[in-house]
Amino acid sequence: MTGRRWTLRTEHTSYTVRLSPVGPWAELDAWGPLGVEHGPSALDRSRRTHFITPADAAPAEYLPYGLRPFTGSELVASRPGGEDRGVWWEFDGAEEQQGSLRLAFTDELLGLRTVLCYETVPGTDVIHRWTELTATGELRLERLDLAAVNIPVTGAARQTYLSGQWSQEFQRTQLDLARGTFTIGSLQGAPGHAYAPWLAVQDGEAAYGVALELPGNWHITAEAEPGGSVRVRAGRVPHEGAVLLPPGETLVTPRLACAFSPDGLDGLSRVWHRYERRLSGERLHRPRKVLYNSWEATGFDVDAAGQLELAKAAVDIGAELFVVDDGWFTGRADDTGGLGDWYPDPAAFPGGFGQFVDEIRALGLDFGLWVEPEAVSPGSELYAEHPEWVYRIDGRPSSLVRNQLLLDLGRTDVQDFVIGTLDRLLGEYDIGYLKWDMNRPPTERGRPGAGLVDLDAEHVAGYLRVLDHLRAAHPHLTVEGCAGGGGRVDHATLARTDVVWPSDNTAPLDRLSVQFGFLHAHAPHVMSSWVTDAPGVFDPRPRSLAFRFVIAMCGVLGVGADLRAWTAEQRAEAAGWIARYKEVRDVIHHGEARLLGTPEDPSCGVQYDLGERTVVAALSTGRLDGAPLLPGRPDRLRLRGLDPATRYRDDATGTSYSGAHLLRYGLPFPWSAGHDADLVVLIRE
Repeated sequence: MTGRRWTLRTEHTSYTVRLSPVGPWAELDAWGPLGVEHGPSALDRSRRTHFITPADAAPAEYLPYGLRPFTGSELVASRPGGEDRGVWWEFDGAEEQQGSLRLAFTDELLGLRTVLCYETVPGTDVIHRWTELTATGELRLERLDLAAVNIPVTGAARQTYLSGQWSQEFQRTQLDLARGTFTIGSLQGAPGHAYAPWLAVQDGEAAYGVALELPGNWHITAEAEPGGSVRVRAGRVPHEGAVLLPPGETLVTPRLACAFSPDGLDGLSRVWHRYERRLSGERLHRPRKVLYNSWEATGFDVDAAGQLELAKAAVDIGAELFVVDDGWFTGRADDTGGLGDWYPDPAAFPGGFGQFVDEIRALGLDFGLWVEPEAVSPGSELYAEHPEWVYRIDGRPSSLVRNQLLLDLGRTDVQDFVIGTLDRLLGEYDIGYLKWDMNRPPTERGRPGAGLVDLDAEHVAGYLRVLDHLRAAHPHLTVEGCAGGGGRVDHATLARTDVVWPSDNTAPLDRLSVQFGFLHAHAPHVMSSWVTDAPGVFDPRPRSLAFRFVIAMCGVLGVGADLRAWTAEQRAEAAGWIARYKEVRDVIHHGEARLLGTPEDPSCGVQYDLGERTVVAALSTGRLDGAPLLPGRPDRLRLRGLDPATRYRDDATGTSYSGAHLLRYGLPFPWSAGHDADLVVLIRE
């Protein structure tokens, strides 16, 4: 510390905070590449305020309503009756250790101590930020954000966010924000399909990013302020509109991950990929098995004979894992019943479910199962026994979404039921893979008789408790996160699962758009992707089986088509692609990924680099007759990050390229109706 100024350093970046010279708050002094803190602050506007307070103009790290009355605050607090709405605090000390910082502020009159917390993530360029709020008297918190992030810009701020809807998640969307306020978020008890809890802001070639560790209600708000900066606020959104904080208790907000890259969105994506590889911990080093999921082949029509037939076909093409999806349990002939009664249907498995699992494993396959632990069908035995376990409001009708209700996972007894159910299934049967789905948001979200309860936070805590139990009690279990597709993808979920399901849409060009956006924010090793026969929904243009395999191989490969309907030639082609994938999946999952082009270009792809190998997944997105290229001239994908002076050999054809050639001209791809995708492996010579 020099004076009242602190610098946190990551592998390639530094983040400097100071106490404001004009008020009792912390403000950003510098954020960028190592050494950026040496010089006058580019964000200081404290002496250029007109008609607002210095706090309103400051690049403050976190300020309450009261001190910052006009331009957006992170904390709104009052006594329970609503009097003295606002916080006027004083600085109360700093604690600094290697890689961490805690700055405390106290409002003794209101009875609130606020600690701003910072922590670098080793081996990454990510800084965690969160806030701890401690009450000495009962308080009412109307807003309780995690942090605010200030970004200096020289013009209109280019913002990139991931938007969409069910079956069209993670669409990369951009806007230039010169002035005004921009907000994304969710009130669905999960991150939702409309927006991902992630935002990037570019200033020229540099890119700044934030991402929430929060599988509940959330918001990210960017404000382009007078004077040339963008201030991003992020946090929880209490379902009840406010949270009561009893005397002596401390509320710890979820964490906000903050990242910087001098290399634009592509460089920022690699910062997030490296961070998520760290989130996976030791689980990163388990090979993600090629799965076959039977849902699209059989739907709810699940029985032992049909599943075994599919499993044998899956083995023949090289699958390593067989997952039985929805429809395996009692009362589940369709989506109107069965949820909550998690027992295998004896009619579907006349020899017993254990025998069925053993027969799957005897084929050499790992075995997986779909569950939806938070849901219950109104006609289930569970609901008849415990109607009080669902969210409800006395005197009001309950809405059915997908013919089901949602369990109140904030209740300890509901958590214990879910844990007991999963432990029973995992203990009785040899299950190595669990797909956790969630197909409806909470609607009538109430718990009669409980008073003002932070239901959203309690549900999140219950969800994370169950996942933490699975990780501790079943350490070898692989867990897939799903919420009607990509409705619950956030860093808290990713830290506790192995893969997530980005979208229920598996059509080839639709999926390309989903995965292009997904890989901006998330790593390839967490992206589950299937090869199916699904036709396009938003882009119906046909693509080959090769295209479907190459796009699915960009992450964790799976197959979901009805293999019984495939020809011998299709199965042979599939076996070839799966064999190639197994040879390079370590590069795809552990290497540095670069996005090449966009889905709007005639060609696009993903480049993966690890050790001596470079893998390029290339895809044709345009017409398949050579247009708009000149006749006979192949399209080319320019690679990045290679050594210009080194030679790279195509492992399949033996063709040798200089790094300079690949960087300037690119790899050639003569697309045609019979050739719309390719996977190239380059060996460094």
